[in-house]
Parts: sequence; structure tokens; C-alpha cells
Amino acid sequence: MLTSKRAKFTLPSQVSYLNCAYMSPMLKSVEKSGIQAMRKKRNPVQISAEDFFSDSNALRSEYARLIQAEDPSRIVIIPSVSYGMANVVQNLSIKRGEHILVVAEQFPSNYYPWKRLCDETGAEVKVITPPDEFDQRGKKWNERILEFINNQTRAVAIGQVHWADGTLFNLEAIRKRSREVNALLIIDGTQSVGAFPFDVQKIQPDALVCAGYKWLLGPYSIGLAYYGNYFDNGKPIEENWINRKNSENFAGLVNYMDDYQPGALRYEVGEHSNFIGVPMLLTAIRQINNWGVDRIQEYCQSISEEAILQLRSKGFIIEDEAWRGSHLFGIRMPARVDADKIKAALAKYKVYVSFRGNSIRVSPHVYNTPADLNRLVKALTRAI
Repeated sequence: MLTSKRAKFTLPSQVSYLNCAYMSPMLKSVEKSGIQAMRKKRNPVQISAEDFFSDSNALRSEYARLIQAEDPSRIVIIPSVSYGMANVVQNLSIKRGEHILVVAEQFPSNYYPWKRLCDETGAEVKVITPPDEFDQRGKKWNERILEFINNQTRAVAIGQVHWADGTLFNLEAIRKRSREVNALLIIDGTQSVGAFPFDVQKIQPDALVCAGYKWLLGPYSIGLAYYGNYFDNGKPIEENWINRKNSENFAGLVNYMDDYQPGALRYEVGEHSNFIGVPMLLTAIRQINNWGVDRIQEYCQSISEEAILQLRSKGFIIEDEAWRGSHLFGIRMPARVDADKIKAALAKYKVYVSFRGNSIRVSPHVYNTPADLNRLVKALTRAI
């Protein structure tokens, strides 16, 4: 089992930061990589033509290891989830009478693209809501999703866990059902990949899109997307030089090429070489792989289990472990509790969490200890 890795981060000792789902703190090693990269950019003679590709290729390989992908060339560098989803929308045909399935209160970057596509084509975005009762809520929500997938479904766009409360979605079952009706499975992995195991070979998504600044422990404005073979001959949302065939030959760039780089590589953002962001994200993912995602999830479970038991005994509602992540879970307050009083208590005890929808979103990582969760319990229980 992992032990606390707080020494690898720069966090004030007096705060309990339980908010990685908002934004991760930066590893000292990632900060160092960023500073070294900026210093290298001081003098452009230090940057060769090969450097436009070398770190990007290394990042693809390291990320492929993280998500159990056999082919790193199916992974591309993107600036945001919305960019990655736009490439999907660009290559998805849908018409009136058909629909895209999403879950209720899904993160906007995995909703707005589908809404515009359906508005333009006369198709429909169908929102699958959870049950009103909290008993077996995650299990029943998953059952509803499977029931709604039918021959008019063109895609299921979903997270591995819900961004607001950590509800776990059974992607293998959803993949099996979506394949039966020839629908795509499009996953926003931003709130899970890096802290919750993800296996591309088991789940076989058509696309997996992730921002890098949360559980991948990277900087802002860089992320990664995996595109399956459905997209191999598609049209990217932008035309840039580096995604064209033979772009490695700088002397030949004046010989314009109609062909893109093969497969998924056509979808990378322009200037994806990103001489500062790429080394930082590469350093972060190497560290995650060194720790092991299974062990990160196990650690988060071990430091939070006692706190969860205490909160439940006080009337707070938390999903069963089988249907949520241990790295991200929602706490719903007893009906009698004043939300403003809760927020004031959290601020007093310097506990940092997020309020999303009707739940308190708690998202620990390896820099936390049981003491951080105990402080959360103290704040919440003294406010009721």
C-alpha cells in the first residue's frame, strides 16, 4: 500500500485540500520540469526539429501505459475536453428521430457539443436522470442507462464517474449494449483517469477524452484524447501543418500534402509540441504510473473509510462503495442542515472541498492523510 506522498507537493501544512476534482496541486517534479522547459526556450538553438515530436511521442507512450492502450498513436494532445469532443461531433452522423444519451448534470463540456449537434440536425439529447431515492441509487441509475439505449441511439456520452458526486458507471456493460445497437461510446475521463483504473482493451471506447489538470496532475490547458478506429479516416476540426503526412521533414513543408498523419494523429491540436506543457504532463503521468493507479485508488479508500462511517452515523448520505469512486464521492446533507452553516464550518477548519449540485464533493489524493478526513468530519458534524 502507498503511504502519504504529501512531501512531493507544496501544500500548506495547516490546510486540508480535499479538492483534486477541482484542480490538482502541482508535484514538485512537475514544477521543476516546467521551469527547465521555460529556460530551454530562452535559447531556441537548443530546440531541434526532432524536439517537435520526441516529447509528444514519449507522452503518448506513457499515457498508453496508464490506460492500457496497445497503440500510442491512437492518443493525441489536445488543449481541452471541448476540443476533443468537437473532433467527435465533427465525425458523427445523426438525424431527426435519433438521439445522444447523456446523464443528468453531466459536465458541460460533454453536453454542449451534443446539444448543438442535435439542434442543427433535429436529433435529440436524452438526459438519463438518477432515481429520487438514495437507496441503491448508483445501481438503479446504471440500470436506467442500459434501458434507454436502443436502435435510435447514435452515441452514449458519459463519464467513468459522475463529476459531481463520483457515481460509478458500468462502462463495460454500457459498451456491450451500445455495440448491440451500433452506437458510439464517448467517455469524458477527466474525473477518473489517473486515479481510478481504466482499461481501453476491456472497455473499448470509441473516444476517451481527458483534461490534464486534475487527476493527471498536469498543468492547465493541455489534455489527452484516445480515438478508436471509427475515427481513422475522419476530418479534424482544424488544419495545421504538423498533422499532415511527412511533417517531420521541415525542408519539405512547402510541398503541401493532402494526406493527414495516419489514424488518430490527424486530430491533434496545432502546436501540440507545446515545449512547456508536454514535459510537465509527461513528468506527472510518469509519476502516476510509478505509483500505480490501483494503489492510488486503494490509498484513497483507506484514508476515507472511517470518516465515511462517522458521517453516515450522523445522517449524511454517501453512495455505497460499489457504485462510487474512493477518490471522488458526494456527501448529501441531512435535510435539517443549513448549507451556509456547513460552508462556514469548512472555512473555519480550512477544509477545501467543492459544492456541486446538491452534494458536497470530496476528492482526496495521495497528499492527504486520515487527519484531513477527520478534520472534514469535525467541520461537518459541528455544523449540524
